[in-house]
Amino acid sequence: MKTPALSVRVLAAVAALAITNLQAQNIVYNATLTGPGESPTNSSPGTGFATIIINPTTHVLFVTLFFAGLIGTTTASHIHAATPAPFAGTAGVATTTPTFAGFPLGVQSGTFTTTLDMTQSSTWNPAYVSANGGTLAATEAAFIASAANGTSYLNIHTSSFPGGEIRGFLVAAPETGATWSLLLFGLAGLALASRRLRRA
Repeated sequence: MKTPALSVRVLAAVAALAITNLQAQNIVYNATLTGPGESPTNSSPGTGFATIIINPTTHVLFVTLFFAGLIGTTTASHIHAATPAPFAGTAGVATTTPTFAGFPLGVQSGTFTTTLDMTQSSTWNPAYVSANGGTLAATEAAFIASAANGTSYLNIHTSSFPGGEIRGFLVAAPETGATWSLLLFGLAGLALASRRLRRA
């Protein structure tokens, strides 16, 4: 009768380890986009917020973004890297040009989500690849390092501000409770199953 309960505890430990490993592989950044955050700064009332998730193991780059209140209409959006100093200055475009595929153009507000494969040349600006050793592996490594160093930013360009109306640097996201809530929920379910097995 103790064997099923022991098995549940072992499964719980394995599940906890798996969730922890998955969390460790995903590197999460946030970016708050504003006009004053541009270089040079501007007085646009536009705002935006993006979450960027990088997984070096699966080579996935995930971007989700919403924006509103732009003065001009959108002409492009992408991630730039790497600026000479953290959270300051400008840099060339790192991701695909002239814009993220599928990004909404000709609008003043909207949402956008994309998943990119960092092992594919279509993810990158060819000039960024050339500037970082000429290989996709070196390009991916340079991009990951730039994000970690605070030298990457996401930009939205518009008809009124061709150089960029709003932008925000990628900032490491604080630990969220979502993963831990999932883990606790799973462990609670396993504990309940364990009690039921003991009573059986």
